[in-house]
Amino acid sequence: MLGHRELTIGDYAEILKRRIWLILASALLFLGIGLGISYLIPPHYVSQTLVLIEQQKVPEDYVKPVVNEDLNARLASMREQILSRSRIEPIVDRFNLYPGGKDTMDDRIDQTRKAIGIKPIPAGPSSHGMPGFYITFQARDARTAQQVCGEITSLFVSANLSARQESAEGTTDFLKQQLDDAKRNLDEQDAKLAGFEQKYLGKLPDQEPSNMNALQAMTTQLDASTQALSRMQQEETFLQAMVAQQEQEPPSASPATAGGVSPDSLSTQLKNAVSQEKDLEALYTPDYPDVVAIKRRIASLRAEIARDAAEPAKGKPSTARAESPQLQQLKAQLRGERDSIVSAKQEQARIEQQVRNYEARIDASPLVEEEYKKITRDHETALQFYNTLLTKMNESSMATALEQRQQGEQFRVMDAPNLPDSPTFPNHQVFAGGGLAAGLFLGLLLTALLEYRDTSVHNESDIWAFTKLPTLAVVSYINDLAPPRAASKRRRLFSRPAKSMESVRG
Repeated sequence: MLGHRELTIGDYAEILKRRIWLILASALLFLGIGLGISYLIPPHYVSQTLVLIEQQKVPEDYVKPVVNEDLNARLASMREQILSRSRIEPIVDRFNLYPGGKDTMDDRIDQTRKAIGIKPIPAGPSSHGMPGFYITFQARDARTAQQVCGEITSLFVSANLSARQESAEGTTDFLKQQLDDAKRNLDEQDAKLAGFEQKYLGKLPDQEPSNMNALQAMTTQLDASTQALSRMQQEETFLQAMVAQQEQEPPSASPATAGGVSPDSLSTQLKNAVSQEKDLEALYTPDYPDVVAIKRRIASLRAEIARDAAEPAKGKPSTARAESPQLQQLKAQLRGERDSIVSAKQEQARIEQQVRNYEARIDASPLVEEEYKKITRDHETALQFYNTLLTKMNESSMATALEQRQQGEQFRVMDAPNLPDSPTFPNHQVFAGGGLAAGLFLGLLLTALLEYRDTSVHNESDIWAFTKLPTLAVVSYINDLAPPRAASKRRRLFSRPAKSMESVRG
């Protein structure tokens, strides 16, 4: 009847009424099949534990952690290490996982890997990283699931501690080696810089201002020395002229001065020289040429006075022509002036040499500065690199000590692996519900198929669908009327006899 005309709700109700037993039988049958299958399948128990990730106990402002790798990536790396054959095979042997059958050790290891589950806990909006993760293990025995889950958890905790400690120690060893290399390079740069500074002592760029100041001071001293020498030379010329003039005059016959220069005259000259020395020392330094000359003059006068005192005038041999005291005084002044001129010339030569030295230093400064910049740049680079490595080395050493004392980031087991009370698979209720749903679906499918193949007439709509003629009257079904033939039991199950209906054409 299905497909011959459009059905109404009443038609569907009639179909359900006719085929209800078929649908119920199919549903109950598959319900029993589902429950039977759920009891035939070996149970699977899942043990679970919670591992939280504790941050390091010392603030990162004081000790920066060496391991900054993303926790998800580090967890994935640890998972690969723990699920390796060398770690899983001892667990399979110890707990005799997946025994029997034709499975090889590789197959049992693969099944064990598939039974291990790691589920990270999603990070909240205010957290900086993953707060923790769950570790699960599925086995056919509850106790085995709990024990294996505990073993896997211990492997994760120990692997995290070992990985962090190895990473910190490896970083420290690497930085230590790099620091030693940097120190050797810095020592070489220090030696180069010290040799350069020793070679070009006085010509370095930072000594150029002092060289300029020294050159200016030497130039001033040279000018003063030149002026003083010029005055001495003028004085020498004057004294030479005076001596020549005195030698041309006839000798004096005065008995008072015949024996030599008067001691009173020498004392007067000495007093004047000492007074002049004090005036010069108030104006100039002890190395000034005029000061040196007056000191020599004073020494000469004192020596002459001492000689005259030791040898009286009466004991002196008479000469053919005695010199006058004025002539002797002039000659003594001339000798002192000549000595002063010699000293002044030596001082002038010394100052000139110093001026030339300072000028040479200043002239060589540009070339020295270029090479000096190159050496100092390499030295500063080596020093900066060494200081950076030293800082990182100290931080890494503190981080390593932190990991060794287990004060860094750690995995803490919050919940020990639980002992499952009931299997997680198969779920009897789920299997029963699935069997019931499958039975209902199959019953409805069979009902639709039987109704589609049924050509019986059940109401006026069926008559119109088949004959396209209007119905004048309907004769009700007679209960006491015997059926024309008996239907088999199996046919009565899938096809209920329709009520007889007489139709009269108009």
